Amino acid sequence: MSDVREMAEDIGRLKKEKNAIIMAHYYVADEIQDIADFVGDSFFLAKKATETDADIIVLCGVRFMGESAKVLNPTKKVLIPDMAADCPMAHMATTDRIDEVREKYDDVAVVCYVNSTADLKAASDVCVTSANALKIVSRLPQRHIYFIPDQNLAHYIADQLPEKEFIFNDGFCHVHNSISLDALRKTRALKPDAPVLVHPECKPEVVAEADYVGSTSGIIKYATESSAKEFIVATELGVMHELKKRNPDKVFYPAGPMQICPNMKKLTMEKLLHVLKEEDSEITLPEKLMREAKTPMEEMLRLAK
Repeated sequence: MSDVREMAEDIGRLKKEKNAIIMAHYYVADEIQDIADFVGDSFFLAKKATETDADIIVLCGVRFMGESAKVLNPTKKVLIPDMAADCPMAHMATTDRIDEVREKYDDVAVVCYVNSTADLKAASDVCVTSANALKIVSRLPQRHIYFIPDQNLAHYIADQLPEKEFIFNDGFCHVHNSISLDALRKTRALKPDAPVLVHPECKPEVVAEADYVGSTSGIIKYATESSAKEFIVATELGVMHELKKRNPDKVFYPAGPMQICPNMKKLTMEKLLHVLKEEDSEITLPEKLMREAKTPMEEMLRLAK
């Protein structure tokens, strides 16, 4: 623990010297969440990235999050502690397929989950997060919606908007997709009175079992405001840290056995301290790509208001 404290002190000193801020996703290690200036889900971090006057943004999350911060702040230096921390789902769509869909449908909106590469964002009409996807898609004038890359979130939104016709992609988050209905039901049998809180990246049959479906921040808010004392949580287990901090008198159980994102766990205090010292592992993108990807990101922030 003394090593962690010493690193935290060094990180705090370097932040002040360099006018840097640390943004962390709920899925990274507890000790990184504890020293971050802002901790949140993808939408919160994207929004906060547009509001900072820091010279350096250190994004503690997977690579697409760093890209999003850079797109929204092209003149700032954006660092990520480990470039190898990537999200497989972020690559599970292609610009060729987007072109094919646009040719087939005249009134299609390409809706891109922020969990995607800058190239996919640039080819899309609007970005969304799990927290704002329903609101944004409901506001789009187009009837056809090509939702990339996550099919599970797409099905969740489509079920609530029968007036829209969805074209589904075959991408998925391997962590959420691995949470099985069988595992959830076994946990629920042990804790029958515990509300089930499910992220919409889970499979439709798991979502159907939920007492509450929502983004990471939504799950935290629901559990905090609920009078229940026990909960079953179907999302990446990094969220447990914030849940327990806000609710020390409540107990949280994972829905299944494999709710860990190995890429998020690649980020460590050692790597965070190193990147602040050396300012390597910088997110750089071509200016044209940043301009093109920024438009759907800004449209997301506008429509989500």
